[in-house]
Amino acid sequence: MKNERIVVAVVGVLTLIVLKAASVAVHAQQPPQILIESLAGRDSFQQYCAPCHGVGGKGDGPVASALRARPSDLTALARQSGGAFPGERVRNFVTGTGRTLPAHGTTEMPIWGQMFRAFESDARVRERIGNLVTYIESIQVPTTGNDDAGSRLFRTHCASCHGSTGRGDGPMAMQLRRMPPDLTQFTRRNGGVFPSEQVYRIVDGRDVMSHGDREMPVWGDAFRMTTGGGGAAAVKARIDAIVRYLAGIQERGV
Repeated sequence: MKNERIVVAVVGVLTLIVLKAASVAVHAQQPPQILIESLAGRDSFQQYCAPCHGVGGKGDGPVASALRARPSDLTALARQSGGAFPGERVRNFVTGTGRTLPAHGTTEMPIWGQMFRAFESDARVRERIGNLVTYIESIQVPTTGNDDAGSRLFRTHCASCHGSTGRGDGPMAMQLRRMPPDLTQFTRRNGGVFPSEQVYRIVDGRDVMSHGDREMPVWGDAFRMTTGGGGAAAVKARIDAIVRYLAGIQERGV
């Protein structure tokens, strides 16, 4: 009797193993329900990103409050990168390129590239991720020259030559030996990326022989010498504000 019970138990275990193996084999041939057929960027965003980042991408998804770290506001990526959408960096985060951690953002965020590749061809994965990155770029909140510190500083110190919109058509422009440059073209001339560090050095002016030409003041020194100009930190804050403002008025056309 004892031997019969052992035989029954062994047969039962083997049966479970066979059934489990068959189940795994079936599921290996069929993508799980989480993988949607559509490759549209909006559809992928709503399926994979919106639960945490929200339908509008602002980091307010239905499960955001349950996470240890608040999800990023994906509509602010361009603003946080000097006005230029960091497409390559976003693509790398989604795919997990160059990352050794099992997640991106925090350990709560999956590496979608690995998951997609487990169930789709490389061609479909490339198209899905490319469309997703393009969609995220489309929901960026435009960076504009609002009436903030940068806007006020620009109007006070730059607009007389460069114009109120930065296009080089200020009231003093015709009196200069050279027409002031169009400050809205930095991004276009730099391959679509706003050169924030270069612009900072140009505005500061202290480590270059001149910026624009010698008719343009060295604002790093000018700010320091003004009444209430403050120390190095105050000068840097002023220049940073102007650079942020300039990033916000860039034309993005090709």
